[in-house]
Order: sequence, then structure tokens, then C-alpha cells
Amino acid sequence: MEKVILLSLLDPEDQERLRYKHLLNRVLKELKEMKQVRGNLLEVRLNGLLQTNDKVALKEITRQLNLENVVGDKVFGSFAENLVFLLEALRKGDRSSSCPVLFVLDEFDLFVHHKNQTLLYNLFDVSQSAQTPVTVIGLTCRQDVLELLEKRVKSRFSHRQIYLMNSFDFKQYITIFKKQLALPAEFPDESFAQQWNTNVQHLSEDKTVQDVLRNLFHYTKDLRSLHLLLMLALSHVTVHHPLITASDLQEASKQYRTDSRANIVHGLSVLEICLMIAMKHLNDVHEGEPFNFQMVYNEFQKFIQRKAHCMYNFEKPVVMKAFEHLLQLELVRPIERPNIRAQREYLLMKLLLDNTQIMDALQVYPNCPVDVKQWAASSLSWL
Repeated sequence: MEKVILLSLLDPEDQERLRYKHLLNRVLKELKEMKQVRGNLLEVRLNGLLQTNDKVALKEITRQLNLENVVGDKVFGSFAENLVFLLEALRKGDRSSSCPVLFVLDEFDLFVHHKNQTLLYNLFDVSQSAQTPVTVIGLTCRQDVLELLEKRVKSRFSHRQIYLMNSFDFKQYITIFKKQLALPAEFPDESFAQQWNTNVQHLSEDKTVQDVLRNLFHYTKDLRSLHLLLMLALSHVTVHHPLITASDLQEASKQYRTDSRANIVHGLSVLEICLMIAMKHLNDVHEGEPFNFQMVYNEFQKFIQRKAHCMYNFEKPVVMKAFEHLLQLELVRPIERPNIRAQREYLLMKLLLDNTQIMDALQVYPNCPVDVKQWAASSLSWL
């Protein structure tokens, strides 16, 4: 049996979380009804929102394990002494005679932020020991929670993860769409509420709206994405435009799918745009291999020499400053952590935009010189 299990809830919505927790409770209820387990299992439930530090969590564990009276007879001066007592209590006995203990840690990712992860380390360590049968189940919505664990804690984790995902189909997704938009019966203006809800029903049956929702459904079932889409659509509602329309949802879908990195390109200077194009050509010529500033600068100089009449020949320090700005905007990133002794010009970099993103951004870039556009569109680097 796995001693440390992590349940990753891939939908953080309250309703879905409750459904997953109900599923866990049902499984535990069936487990407790088994003859071998009935009356022979101690259960401790902790929540990262309530037990905000290890000291509070330890007090809650002693309360749920009915160790308060025992602790009361002893005077413990520190958290460490309390922890030692609890661990000794858990470690006493053997697997044949000890009562199994099940720890359920809700909002598991919040326990990770406790100082030194002391509680997690000791629970995981006890669960791996040969004395007391202890199992730890953690519930979290963060898929990267394992990356937050310290090395010593991660080494005691069984690496058993169960992902719980949304199981609703598109028909149920439409129903959720209607429920999210519908006004409640107690809405002050009954006439408007009825008109609004009737409009929502018509929208759910509209083919254009269904196409928008189907695209989002196939892209992600995360209800936060649906909420964002609806929020963008609802931002168009005004006194003169009181009801949401299919075109509002279409426009919201376009806004939702807007490429944030490509949007940053719109605010770059012409020099920075030229450096992006130089990197694009280097990627094409060297088939995606890393490059450095010196290579980008040389590529830019080739363009300047051919098109000197339309571009000012910037000094190298100015070009370096523009390159560093692209680095700050995270359009370019270093392959390795920079070394203090390494020269900036020769640090290997990688472009984080693909050719399509660059070309799409150039099409809407205001007042972009024609020669620059032609350079970007050319299939081969300037020779």
C-alpha cells in the first residue's frame, strides 16, 4: 500500500472541489465498513487554510488523536518537544498491534510553505518507517506542488499521484454556461431578469455561440477559462446595450485567445523589432540552435549594410541595451544561468517566439518600415 498519496484536483472550482472531496469521503466510508478496518482506524484531517503553521497543526493533531490529556500531564516548552512526543507516540509499537493512522491534508500546497516543511518531513518520515502504519493523503489544485517540496521531503514521498479531472460532456458544459449567466429569481427587477434569462437560453441554442463554447471546451475544461470568456463578453453590456449577444461572445473569444507575447512585440522599438527578426533568421539558418548577442549583432549589421538608406546604424552599446530589454521582457532567455565572469556578448540565448508569432505581430505593427517587413519575410538570411 502506498504510504503518501497526492490527489491533484485539476479544477479549482468550489463545486468541483466539493465533489472530489465527497468522492474521497465516500471511498473512506467504504474502507471503514470493511471488516478488517472497522473500528481500527484513526483519522486526522488538517486544512492548510486553518492550520496556518506547524504549531497550530500539531495542536490539532493531538486533539484529534485524543492525546490532549496525555500532553496536559507534561509541560512542553517548545514546538520541538511537542513534535518529539507526538512522533514517539506514533512510533511506539509495531505493525501487528499498532492502530493505523490516516492523515488527510486538504490544501496540501499551503503546508509546503510552512517553515522548513518540518511537519511534512516528519509525517512522511513516519509513514516510511517500519513501526507505525501511517498513510498521508494530500489534496491540492497545484500541479507543480512537487517542485515546491524540499529535497529531503521529496525523497520520502512515494511519488504516487492521482489526477482528478472534469468528466462533464459538452451538453453539461452548455448547462454550466447557462447557470453562470442566469440571474437569480430574487433579482430586484423581475422583468429584466426574465428578459435576460430568456436571452441566455436563446444564446445557448445559437450555433455561433455553441461553436465558440465548443472551441473553448476542446481547448480546456477549466471553468476559470469559461468565467474569463463570460467576463470579457459581459464587459460590453451597457445601458444602451443591455443584453449580451453572440457577437459579444465571438469578440470575447478573440480577446481570450490573443497571444500575450505577440502583443508585447507591438510596443517594441524598430531596433528591437530588427533584433527579433535577426534572431528569427538565425533560428532558420541554424535550425533552432542557441545564439548569442554577437551573432544577432552581426546579422543586424548585414541588413544595415544592404539597407543603409532606410535604417540608422546604431552604436553597438545601444544595440546591446535593446537586446537586454528583450531579455527583461522574457522574449529571449539564457540557456544557462549567467556566469559572473562570462562576457554578455557570448551568453547563449533562445528565442521564445516562433516565426508565426513574429510575422503576425509585424502585420499589425504601426508604421513598420517596408524594408524591415521584407527582411522578416525573406526565407534566407541576408548574405
